Amino acid sequence: MERRNPIFTIFIYVAAVLLAAVILAPILWLFVMSISPAADLAAKPLRWWPQTADFSRYRLLFSTIENSTGAAFTSSLRNSIEIAGMATIAAIALAIPAGWAVSRTPSVGWSLSLVIATYMLPPVALAVPLYMGLAYLGMLNNVFGLALVYLTILAPFTTWLMKSGFDSIPKEIESAAMIDGAGLFQTLKIITLPLAMPVIATSALFAFLLAWDEFFYALLFTSDQRAKTLTVAIADLAGGRVSDYGLIATAGVLAALPPVLVGLVMQRALISGLTSGGVKG
Repeated sequence: MERRNPIFTIFIYVAAVLLAAVILAPILWLFVMSISPAADLAAKPLRWWPQTADFSRYRLLFSTIENSTGAAFTSSLRNSIEIAGMATIAAIALAIPAGWAVSRTPSVGWSLSLVIATYMLPPVALAVPLYMGLAYLGMLNNVFGLALVYLTILAPFTTWLMKSGFDSIPKEIESAAMIDGAGLFQTLKIITLPLAMPVIATSALFAFLLAWDEFFYALLFTSDQRAKTLTVAIADLAGGRVSDYGLIATAGVLAALPPVLVGLVMQRALISGLTSGGVKG
């Protein structure tokens, strides 16, 4: 076993602790703000730890009373889950065949370059045509319309990721399966997709996170609780003259939970794909 220099080992651990601190410190402070009384948040000098924990804001945001802050928050939470979920499923469903086709047919690789070029455009450049298209279809302020808009963002990115994943799978494996009598769809189902499970899970995870965090289109194409997403709802909490920073922090903590859960689930899918997608000799 290779012996490491003690100084190098100490450096590795110090770097890991610093990285963890940089990542976790804002999240910890967000949680502390969510349970701090308003007086502690307004105190000078600032109290870094509350004298008494106040969880009333969590109860407020989960309130089901009609026309309340909690009702608006839970409605936006449900909309975000539905929109991000639909957009992610549709993006993966499009990216798998598109990425495989481009990977196995290099002569049409220019088509992927054109698709990626649209992804490079700033959102504001596409705002007017998208708005006019949704208005023509009657899908403004609609969860399906917003999911369709998000699909235009996610499909190029996921297709590019899937193409990179399929490139790492040897074509000879598919050719051998076809020689043995397997059809195209059988080869994809039995051979290619199991081997591509890690990149499929990764693509789905990033697609969900991109859709979950999107703000510009959600603000532009929604006007009430029928389709308003969580990012817009949190912005509304900060839009008044007197903002409750503790309530905004509470909304931020709750908004971070679904992506964390999805990340844990996708982590298991990544491990499963890596272990079950191997080729036995």
